[in-house]
Amino acid sequence: MSTAAKTEQNPANVSEQEKRPVVRSWRTTIVLGVLALIGLVGFGLLGPNKDATFVVSQAADAIQIPNITVSGKLTGLLTGVLMALIAVWSYLQAKRGKKVPGWAVVVFGILFVAAFLTWCVSMGDPGMDMPPLPLQLPNLLVLAVASSIPLIFGSLGGVMSERSGVVNIAIEGQLLGGAFSAALFGTAFGSVYVGMIAAAVAGALVSMLLVLFGLKYRVNQVIVGVVLNVLVSGLTAYLLHSVLNEGDNKDHFNSTPTLPKISIPGLSEIPLIGPALFNQTLLAYLMYVAVFVVWFALGRTRWGLRTRAVGEHPKAADTLGVKVNSLRFVNVTIGGALAGLGGSYFTLVSVHEFKEDMTAGSGYIALAAVILGRWNPISAALAGLMFGFATNLGQQVTVLQTPVPSQFFEMLPYLVTILVVAGLVGKSRGPAASGEPYVKE
Repeated sequence: MSTAAKTEQNPANVSEQEKRPVVRSWRTTIVLGVLALIGLVGFGLLGPNKDATFVVSQAADAIQIPNITVSGKLTGLLTGVLMALIAVWSYLQAKRGKKVPGWAVVVFGILFVAAFLTWCVSMGDPGMDMPPLPLQLPNLLVLAVASSIPLIFGSLGGVMSERSGVVNIAIEGQLLGGAFSAALFGTAFGSVYVGMIAAAVAGALVSMLLVLFGLKYRVNQVIVGVVLNVLVSGLTAYLLHSVLNEGDNKDHFNSTPTLPKISIPGLSEIPLIGPALFNQTLLAYLMYVAVFVVWFALGRTRWGLRTRAVGEHPKAADTLGVKVNSLRFVNVTIGGALAGLGGSYFTLVSVHEFKEDMTAGSGYIALAAVILGRWNPISAALAGLMFGFATNLGQQVTVLQTPVPSQFFEMLPYLVTILVVAGLVGKSRGPAASGEPYVKE
């Protein structure tokens, strides 16, 4: 029977569809509109009428690409108009009750970052009537990938935990515990590899505490995670001042060896992306492997099927013979080990010694990457890379001597986190049983 015939026989169907309310979400449109206005007015109309130069190639690259020089004001106006068009289109989509596609948000973000970087470079004032300093794009990307290492490892730990049905707020504590253990054991044994192993063990121990109180004693998992973060912060601070830095102990317990960079011949010589992806430390290469393994295991193996079943419907999984709490314990422990391994970046790569609360909220940003990535390992890793780019951006731009206060760039990664999670993610649903302890009847 045709659709028209069904409508003639039952016209109530049409009236019910017409009466069905259209759900509209204006959050994304509002955020895009505000950012487009900032770009068009701040970076374009009020932007400096100077050129901005971007260095693309390094001396070791196989192919030399000339520097890119663009007009700051013209670039701001052009990108501002394009962002305004995307914002208007998102308004029309929201008015029809439709979602704004993810690709549109990505394109908007690329345009905004390009406009912001051009504005920052053209605003540079080295003095003595000199032109603005160029921005070294290869260095920016190299440090952005490196800065994202703890965020991506932490987000992988969060994905494994929450896909198993356990809310992991303790990523911050796992990162911090990993950083402390890497400094202590890496210095004591004089080996970066011992430090990495110790970091993974420390993250796993924090996760075991989360599972113990959250599953066995059925304490609220969010509260347990927050308490563990505070516990690890206080414990490491106490041990830092009473053991690691006491007297002459710093040379024996808090002076970690450096994890060297490993350059892959050929690939590291690709302009722009080669140094960023293929001239990194062992931690970065382990990060690539971990992202692929977690993605493949969750989506292509029997273990992944059982994990997803435990996170969505543990009772049904139990009736099929899956040991729900045992699987959750194993997965959360492995996730904690991954997060702890990521924490070793702070002491083996970044600073080479442990400092009090040196993770500076990276665990919470990693948790935001999990939500932004919608509990998918690859999407969460890309979100972590974006947050790592925002973290490192301020450090690179301040070298250009822009008039923007350095405090703004220090809060930039947290500002990006708030904007993305609150305004651009939209409605997202985690695993149905996440946070709910399972009690077998």
